[in-house]
Amino acid sequence: MRPRRGSLECLSIRETRSGSRKGRRPALEKPVAIRYNEAMGKKVYIDTTIVSYLTARPSRDLVIAAHQEATREFWPRLLSDLDPYISALVYGEASRGDPKQAEKRIEAIRPFPMLDIDDEVRALAEKIIDGKGVPDEYPEDALHVAVAAANGMDLLVTWNFAHINNPFTRPTIRQIIQGEGYPSPEICSPDELLEKDR
Repeated sequence: MRPRRGSLECLSIRETRSGSRKGRRPALEKPVAIRYNEAMGKKVYIDTTIVSYLTARPSRDLVIAAHQEATREFWPRLLSDLDPYISALVYGEASRGDPKQAEKRIEAIRPFPMLDIDDEVRALAEKIIDGKGVPDEYPEDALHVAVAAANGMDLLVTWNFAHINNPFTRPTIRQIIQGEGYPSPEICSPDELLEKDR
């Protein structure tokens, strides 16, 4: 039987273990605003939108161009002051599309440890979808959040304002993750982490 569209079973993810999970930490009671200098040394999960904006050809769209510039400004700090991670999902998504652009994306994320995607992560992603944290048509977005939470990431950095990083989804996602006994990563964009310099 074929998996239904929008199910996590339809995702073809190569499982890779590059690090082990540490024990679950107690859930935070409420969101905590994090400034860049407070984020130094934090474990950061970057989703595919970050590396896509980093390596994309310059856009004529002013909003996209601003995101590209913020990403280029953020990238050296990610490498020097933070502890970045990806998942097999990021690797797979970055590999798609134009071969030359895909090669640039893969080269950019090659040094980063790849977090495991296992049954525990998939089960948390299902809970996020079932709880309406992420629309069920976008299981990959729920999986990005779940892999970050299950692996104890401090931050999840994304430009995905539609399904992950917006004022309507963040509280729901946080509530679901904490309800399942995981600490919720702070969801933010590169802009937010660079805010102290503006």
